[in-house]
Amino acid sequence: MIRIVLAEDQRMLLGALGSLLDLEEDMEVVGKASNGEEAIALVEKHQPDICIMDIEMPVKSGLDAAEILKDHSCKVIILTTFARSGYFERARKAGVSGYLLKDSPSEDLATSIRSIMTGRRVYAPELIDLAYGDENPLTEREQEVLKLVAEGKNTKEIASELFITTGTVRNYISTILDKLEVGNRIEAISRFKEKGWFK
Repeated sequence: MIRIVLAEDQRMLLGALGSLLDLEEDMEVVGKASNGEEAIALVEKHQPDICIMDIEMPVKSGLDAAEILKDHSCKVIILTTFARSGYFERARKAGVSGYLLKDSPSEDLATSIRSIMTGRRVYAPELIDLAYGDENPLTEREQEVLKLVAEGKNTKEIASELFITTGTVRNYISTILDKLEVGNRIEAISRFKEKGWFK
């Protein structure tokens, strides 16, 4: 019997997923959580074979929980609506066994769980394209500037930290916005984070 813990903050979906998996003859849902912190506690308590988690949940996200469970014997599957390369990259680094999208057919989930139990990794095909199709367009220097912007530093502070003029900083920022195809600094930071490019 494959023992499973589910973590999903949308109650209806959590219930539906639980019922669906309980219908499988070789699977049993032993715990349901509505955030990443509860998921970790349930994994510690029940020692399941698999923990299936959404990404965007309150208290702790699925990715935060996956990083904490990295060295645990329980295998982690991320089940999300977000096909974002940054999320996928982070999930891979956390050693997750599967990254699946919620709009896949329901029978794919049970099949993926069985594959993962044999030691395989299962990733949604869309993510493979995303992960390898996106190159970071910024130069090292532009990344340095954006990192300082993300730390909340203003143009003057960035200029003095990098020993360049404020005019040069402004030029860098305008190039960054162009390359990332965004309208302002905040959007630039969130686009860069979303892509998983911050080191």
